[in-house]
Amino acid sequence: MAGKGIYCLCLRNSPTSLSIGRLGERTFLEGWHLYVGSAQGSGGLARADRHQRLAAARDRRPTWHIDRLLLSDRFRLAVVITAETEAPLECALAAAIGGRSVQGFGSSDCHCRSHLFYRPSDPVGEVCTAMEGLGLAPAIRRVI
Repeated sequence: MAGKGIYCLCLRNSPTSLSIGRLGERTFLEGWHLYVGSAQGSGGLARADRHQRLAAARDRRPTWHIDRLLLSDRFRLAVVITAETEAPLECALAAAIGGRSVQGFGSSDCHCRSHLFYRPSDPVGEVCTAMEGLGLAPAIRRVI
């Protein structure tokens, strides 16, 4: 079993519009979208592995907001960044990343505006810096 922690999925995408469950239709600019997630449950950071498997196989129906992007042929999971921690730092990471976001995405169980952020260019260095600013040691896994 993987340790507990937080993660950030970095997805590259072409411009598109998608229906995101109860959030409705959303437009996504071409570039990068960063999803901040928690892995504090019993499976720990294996949750990030689940997202990576779904992005590769696209073989299940969507459960969470992020699944809609992982199942879309307009999005490609490019990088998974994880950090082990027992502390619930998901919202702190989302705040540290900040910027242009999709309101309500991935944040139905907290008070954050969003857990999905947009960047026009590769955000990996920025995400690692944000994690380090929270006292975490990021581990980078390039998928493509």
